Amino acid sequence: MHLGKLGRILSAAALLIFCALLLVGCGGSGSNKFINIATGGTAGTYYPIGGAMAEILNKAIPGMNASAQSTGATVANINMLKEGSVDLAIVQNDITYYAVNGTEMFKDKKVENLRGIAALYPETCQIVTLESTGIKSIADLKGKRVAVGAAGSGAEANARQILEAYGITYDDIDEQFLSFGEAASALKDGNVDAAFVTAGFPTAAVQDITSQNKVRLLPIEADKADALIAKYPFYTKTKIPAGTYAGFDEEVPGISVMAMLVATDKVDEKLGYDITKALFDNIEKLQAAHSAAKQITKESAKDGMSIELNAGAERYYKE
Repeated sequence: MHLGKLGRILSAAALLIFCALLLVGCGGSGSNKFINIATGGTAGTYYPIGGAMAEILNKAIPGMNASAQSTGATVANINMLKEGSVDLAIVQNDITYYAVNGTEMFKDKKVENLRGIAALYPETCQIVTLESTGIKSIADLKGKRVAVGAAGSGAEANARQILEAYGITYDDIDEQFLSFGEAASALKDGNVDAAFVTAGFPTAAVQDITSQNKVRLLPIEADKADALIAKYPFYTKTKIPAGTYAGFDEEVPGISVMAMLVATDKVDEKLGYDITKALFDNIEKLQAAHSAAKQITKESAKDGMSIELNAGAERYYKE
């Protein structure tokens, strides 16, 4: 009798434990949110900013489990978003525009599941030459050797579009498809006359040139910038401050593309709102992650927004 009663008690206890575990399991799968944030290389800008975003989301949103992962940056990130292997990604707004419209490097490979969360900070189209070349304007590049960026890159598309605004095509120049580092070396060695670099300023590749040579940044005049923005809505006007680079003390008007945070359409309105609110409620933590992030503000969060916004992000910006 005693053993039978003990057995019934143990069986009831086991059943209660099983039910409790079942409830915890069900509750856990319903309330936990796993978010992967695609960034860029560990030495770049996107990775530390993405890491700060993950920390903010984990602290601010109940049940959130966010992590940042190092990737091959924008083009790779957009493909990961398309496949659904990540939920959020830091990307350039111009390349995102090409993806949703099926142009440039995404020709015939349109990506339709992207939604904007926030524009972050400008990546400026810098046209660099040595003072010794005597080149003062983009119009002067006709007939010159010009580094236009790596073949098929976002920077190369920027170069082509900016030259086009001045009535210049590759037929008018000796174009060289070089990365930023290669372009810097070629400028220093006198193998090219000018180079297009799209990056947050000051840019290490340009600083490297100034250690041995006086440089000049070429301006993009307001009317040309307006024409570019009318045709390519991802561009925004920028002023590169005097003294950004050693030995060059002129303010230069230019244009930028924007680094932006993008989600897939699987991030619903509520989660989109929660993510956007968490990031901007903790903006000082985000801005502390990297010098480029100091330019992230709620006021500029829709600048150069090149795709449809997530409905929750849009609701947050209207508050």
